[in-house]
Parts: sequence; structure tokens; C-alpha cells
Amino acid sequence: MNTPLAERIRPKTLDDYISQQHLVGKNGALTEHIKRGVIPSLILWGPPGIGKTTLATIIASESNRPFYTLSAVNSGVKDVRDVIDKAKKSGGLFTTKNPILFIDEIHRFSKSQQDSLLGAVEKGWVTLIGATTENPSFEVIPALLSRCQVYILNSFDKDDLVSLLNRAIKEDTLISKKKIQLKETDALMQLSGGDARKLLNIFELIVNSEDGKIVITNDKVLEKVQQNTVRYDKTGEQHYDIISAFIKSIRGSDPNAAVYWLARMIEGGEDVKFIARRMLILASEDIGNANPTVLILANSTFQSVSMIGNPESRIILSQCAIYLANSPKSNASYKAIGDAQQLVRETGDLSVPLHLRNAPTKLMKDLDYGKDYQYAHNYDDNFIDQEFLPDDIANTKLYEPGNNNRENSFKEFLKKRWKGKYDY
Repeated sequence: MNTPLAERIRPKTLDDYISQQHLVGKNGALTEHIKRGVIPSLILWGPPGIGKTTLATIIASESNRPFYTLSAVNSGVKDVRDVIDKAKKSGGLFTTKNPILFIDEIHRFSKSQQDSLLGAVEKGWVTLIGATTENPSFEVIPALLSRCQVYILNSFDKDDLVSLLNRAIKEDTLISKKKIQLKETDALMQLSGGDARKLLNIFELIVNSEDGKIVITNDKVLEKVQQNTVRYDKTGEQHYDIISAFIKSIRGSDPNAAVYWLARMIEGGEDVKFIARRMLILASEDIGNANPTVLILANSTFQSVSMIGNPESRIILSQCAIYLANSPKSNASYKAIGDAQQLVRETGDLSVPLHLRNAPTKLMKDLDYGKDYQYAHNYDDNFIDQEFLPDDIANTKLYEPGNNNRENSFKEFLKKRWKGKYDY
């Protein structure tokens, strides 16, 4: 039997579905929809291997609807239209239960492919369920997104994953025939990264390589996996591991490692926009004001690869990755906004000081809106010492310049302006 373990023990009902209680639990956001059979078009957003496809299949089964599926990796506009035509015909057999069209990796659909879905969704010929590992705000066109509800699926926790392993040991027709002791699971958890499909694939690999009584230990897992390293899989198996190695190589200022991991992704057929988008985020998060030019370059890279595509995009991606790796690093802006958001959560909606408020009307001026505000350009060096934070958090320092040439000049500028107020 060649069917993978993850497929053999795929849940068939909501009762067998592990996790996502916020969606399909007793008071879950989708529970009542499924019970009533009134399913809205929706997007399931979450990391790989957490049950997006399984949930879509269960929804179709429990609501007794025809189920059509497409993969955005190998389907075009013609495929979409063919399935919609079939769905329209099969939908005629039902009253209120129109067919479900499930599209895996919908973020990989082009604008024209997504446009081809609009009419069918709008007219109710199909109920669309899309699955994506990417933020749908960026990857799904606004017209289609506005017609869908977005539901976020959370990563499995350790208990969920251990439950999956125990279910496989107990219920799978092949695995249950073997004597298996699940002694240690830390290595399985680490290598799977919360991806249930990857977890079960690794587990099956280990079990199939042993005879007699099988004791699962961390050392055994690491040994077996190292002997059976798989090629990069853009559909999820190593998707996040490779991009993580790529980002960390750039953050660590190693252009050689960065271009190697970039090549792994390119050879594996990774979406060039995905790679460019990650570099765009890194340009601000890890380099920031140590070299502000990188944000412009990264944005230009994203725009360029979006227009050009493969194979030429590899050159542009390489140039950008190498430049980012060779740039000075600073996460000061990233830390500053994180600290500021935490402060907001702790202190709530503090009042804006009167002198900073806008005063477009006479009443507002009479209430002292804007009173005593000092216009910086009226003073030497275009600066005057005044408080810009709410009284309750006055003098709070949130930005700490990084130790690099550019931000050292920021530090000197702030030290001169604020004369020790913020301890720069």
C-alpha cells in the first residue's frame, strides 16, 4: 500500500478532528454553520499540515454537498471554468445545498484565475473554500476576499500531535500490527515544526525501517531522518525550514549561506514573490535604519520579480539577498514598535495632551486644544524641548538606536536635542 500514513488516518468526521476548537468546537465559529448546512464561502488560513484540507472535506461531507477540488499549483483558468460548469450541473439536484469548490493553495492563483471565480461565488453556483498558508489580505484579490469569510487555523500543540501519533499506533491498519513504544517525542516535535503531515511522514519512515519491537527515542528519530533527507518541497514539507535558514543567514551577514538557501528554494520551484516578500520584511526588521536604502531595494525587488517571473528573477533575488546580507544590522525599529504596542496594551487609551490636540474650531480653541504648543520651526535648530507623550508615560524611552554608523549619528542627534532626558 503506497498511501501515506497521514492520508490513511485522515479524520472523516468532526468528532475525529483534532484541535481548532475555536472553529469547530461546541461554540466554534463554524459549528453552527455546519450543523445547519448553511456554509458561507470562506478562506482557511494557517501554516501547513494543520488540517485545512481535512476540514474542507469534513464540511462538505457533513453538509451533504458535492465536493470539487483544485490545486492552485497545477490548475489554470480553463480548469476552474470546467469545474464550475460541473458544479452548476450537479447543483441542480439540490435545493439550498450548492456544491463546494475547494482550492488548495489559493494564494498561488493569479489575478485572472481568481477573477474567474467571482461570478460563480457571487451567483451562488458554488461555495468556495480556499486554503492558504499566506496572509489572504496580500494574496487574494479584494473582490474575492470581500465575498469570503476568513478563518484562522492555529498550529497544533504538543498534546494534539502526541494524540495523532497514538491514534496512528492504535487505529492504522499497518502501524497497529507492529509493537511500538512511544518513549520520547521531543525530536519528532522539533523536526515536524507543528506540521501534522510532516510528523506522520517522519513517524512512518522510522517505523517502516525497523522490525520487531520498535522503541521511538529522540536519538533514533534524528539518526533516521538524517539518513533520509528529502528534497525541498514547496508545498509545505520544508517550506518554512528553508525560508527560516535563508532569513537567518542574511540576518547573520553570511551572503554565501544566503545564496545557497536561495538556490534551494529556486530549484524547488518556490514562488519568487514569497521569497521577495520575506526579504522586504527583513529589510525593515533586521536592518532598518542601519541602512534605510535596503527597504527601497527590497521593495523594488518585489515589484521586479512580480513582473518578470522565472527564470530571470533569480538574478534579482540574488542581488538583493547578497546586499541585505552585507548590510549593517539593526532591529531597533522592530523592538521599538513592539515595546510601544506592549505599553499601549498595559496603559490603555491615554488622553492626548491638550497642547498636541488639533483645534480646527473656535469651541476647541476655547477648550484649550492646541494651547501652549510650541512650533519647532520657530526656534533655533528647529527644536524646542516639550513633551509629546501622555502625562502618565512622560519621558518613556521606546527607541534605542542600534550600534552602527547610521544610528550612532541618530544617537548623537538625540543626545544633543534631549540633553539626557531619554538617557541616550
